[in-house]
Amino acid sequence: MAEYLLPDVGEGLTEAEIVAWKVKVGDVIAINDIVVEIETAKSLVELPSPYAGEVTALLVDEGEMIEVGTPIIAIGEPGAAAAPAAPAPEATSPVEAVEAVEIDWSNPAASGGGEGESLVGRQKAERGPVRRPRKGSASPSTESAAATQMQVQGAFAPGGAQSDPVVEAEEPAVPATSARPDPVESRVADPMTPPAATVGTRALAKPPVRKLAKDLGVDLAGLRGSGPGGVITREDVEHARSGSDRAEPAQVSRPLAQTAPAASADREWREPVKGVRKMMGEAMVGSAFSAPHVTEWVTVDVTGAMELVERLKTRRELRDVKVSPLLLLARAVVLAIRRTPVINSTWDDAAQEVVFKRYVNLGIAAATPRGLVVPNVKDADQLGLRELAEALTTLTGTAREGRTQPADMAGGTFTITNVGVFGVDAGTPIINPGESAILCFGQVRKQPWVVTRDGVDVIEPRQVTTLALSFDHRHVDGEAGSRFLRDVADVMEDPGTALLF
Repeated sequence: MAEYLLPDVGEGLTEAEIVAWKVKVGDVIAINDIVVEIETAKSLVELPSPYAGEVTALLVDEGEMIEVGTPIIAIGEPGAAAAPAAPAPEATSPVEAVEAVEIDWSNPAASGGGEGESLVGRQKAERGPVRRPRKGSASPSTESAAATQMQVQGAFAPGGAQSDPVVEAEEPAVPATSARPDPVESRVADPMTPPAATVGTRALAKPPVRKLAKDLGVDLAGLRGSGPGGVITREDVEHARSGSDRAEPAQVSRPLAQTAPAASADREWREPVKGVRKMMGEAMVGSAFSAPHVTEWVTVDVTGAMELVERLKTRRELRDVKVSPLLLLARAVVLAIRRTPVINSTWDDAAQEVVFKRYVNLGIAAATPRGLVVPNVKDADQLGLRELAEALTTLTGTAREGRTQPADMAGGTFTITNVGVFGVDAGTPIINPGESAILCFGQVRKQPWVVTRDGVDVIEPRQVTTLALSFDHRHVDGEAGSRFLRDVADVMEDPGTALLF
């Protein structure tokens, strides 16, 4: 039997959330088969199995956040999961179900009627065979024991005390009670008093579900669990948060004075900050308050670039890759960095040095359902136009699926964020940690533009966009930032300018 421990999938991560199991107990797997999908602080990651064999146990529930090194799955020899379970004890009574322990109901001391004795039961071997009293045959000396027996039976079996032996009871040891009252009981109860069934009752839910409910502001006491035995599941909590669980009992179980505000609960909801979104928030706060940001804008006529994009789409060598204005901008950035290398440097605060880099790992900010991620194209400055197009297509597609690996987001040197796809003209982007600048690419749209024709200024509709550059003003001064931004704008305005670099 081998236990697979949650590994550190990249750069010192300490915890991860189990998103979805890809196997179930009884499945036979091989080495490197995908067994689980997890979410780290950086991305979704599929974990392959380091062992071959049969899955004997899934040790962590979906939705649970665990630390690196925690056992998550047990894998054994084929057939291990199908091994017959140990035979259940013959006793069917809730009391006799405890292995090797039985309470002697005919003994007054066992039921609290003897001195120095308590209701703890005794080993069968210690007291020998026990003869149970027949119905109606209890002697005066055993009346106290019989009464106590009936009270204890009533505590375990719904319906109260009865004279039948405990062994004949068919009810479970702990009755499965709903986390909220039965609808019929709620309607006949005093509306100003919580129903007796809910007083002191703890909702049935696993710790991860309780944490989720706390994060979302959902009261478990007002939910009816859909899981086995009335257990409240993640889906129950999420439905309650979205307002889909509006059952009558959850409202009438509270005093009338508290029911009015409950109607406003459906007007808002909460989402826990975790995983990629949490990491992004922490990184942006750290960057914004550690590096002095300066942002500059330039509005550019990119009609020539848009015409070049259309021509490139017809080229045979580029027909099977995506050619877009972002591709030309990425190429322009790589070329402009050659003339202003400080844009591609890093401020080392501990050493009080500026680290210049002879390579360009070009990051592309991508919005995903789980938050903003910035994967980067390694050595983008060494790629031709086709190779750069292929890398950008793969990078953005993987990011939108939430499959970007931590290694793909590490080591970036410069970032482009394309807000134009959302119909936004410009912005003041925050520098990605570990870098010195970020370029914001606004939407390309037709605008009236002044164009000089044969020495005469005329107004024409042109394709126009806005570029905004944020840079770290500790070591990138205004002259360097302005020169870099102007170089990028020149290439986008007149792609032939790229020959000058």
